[in-house]
Parts: sequence; structure tokens; C-alpha cells
Amino acid sequence: MNEYIAAARNNPPLAAAALVFAGGLATIGGFFFFQYVLGYPPCPLCLDQRLAFYVSVPLAALMWLGAGHGASRKVMVLGFAAIALAMLWNTGLSAYHAGVEWKLWPGPADCSGPINGFGSAADMLQRLQNIRIVRCDQAAWRLFGISLAGYDVLVSLALAAIAAWGAKASLARQEPSS
Repeated sequence: MNEYIAAARNNPPLAAAALVFAGGLATIGGFFFFQYVLGYPPCPLCLDQRLAFYVSVPLAALMWLGAGHGASRKVMVLGFAAIALAMLWNTGLSAYHAGVEWKLWPGPADCSGPINGFGSAADMLQRLQNIRIVRCDQAAWRLFGISLAGYDVLVSLALAAIAAWGAKASLARQEPSS
């Protein structure tokens, strides 16, 4: 454990990239768990909120690799800035979604998930009885009064802050001499 702390102190951009990658990957795992294991299909806003993670996690992996192999300061700053902007955008989108769930403002017109994959006509009635549609304006799950969209606000804001820290640390680092 001490070696990881020492590595983070010696190379904060590497630590920031690793934290964004791990946090983002855990979040992707979480929303797939809710969808495929617990059976909560995502609403259109939920699907939109995933996009920032689909962009940021692979970019964070590249940043992690670049931080460990001497990528230029400019590349590191731009990469972290892109992650921070994507996560800030997602923070706003998630806050909007949480507000829709709390009925603070109306949601989008397509506020329910798609109904598809019924199979044969013979078992369509059985599938219709078992399908769960999660609407954008109804929180499918809450913990301590906070919905998944609310937790996404917190996670996205934390990842944006970590990416901003990585950008700041990248700016402060000296370019390796040739």
C-alpha cells in the first residue's frame, strides 16, 4: 500500500488517471449490474449519462499509460481537461435527471425505455408480464433517499475534480529533457 502512496506522490498525473479509470470502470460495472443482474432497464436519460463514462474511462486508461511513459505535458493537460469537461457535463445531466425524478421540472417526452425483444407471439404475454420499464421521472432505486441519478452527480463531480487535479499536476510537472 505504501508503494502506491509513494507512486502517487511522485507522479500525481499517473495517480489521477488511475483513479479516474478505476472509479469510472466501477461505475460502468455498477450500471451494468443494475441493468443485467437486478433487471432495471435504463431510461433514455440513463443511457445518455453513460456516454461520459464510455469516453472518459478509455481516455483515462490512455492517460495512465502516458503518465507512466513520459507523455508530453500538453497531451496530459488536454486529456485531463477532456475528462473533466465530460464529467462536468455528466454532472449537469445527472442533476437534471435527479430533478426530473423529484418532479422539480418535466423530463423529456421519451421518458420510458424501449420495448423490444418480445420473442415469439406465443410467449409475448409472459414477457409483457415480466418486463420492467423504468421511467425517467420515477427513481427505480434509492439508497438513503438518493437515486442512481443522484449518485451519478456525486461520482461524476468527484471524477471531474480528480481529472482537474491531474491537469493541474500535469501543468506543474517539468518536461523531461531530451
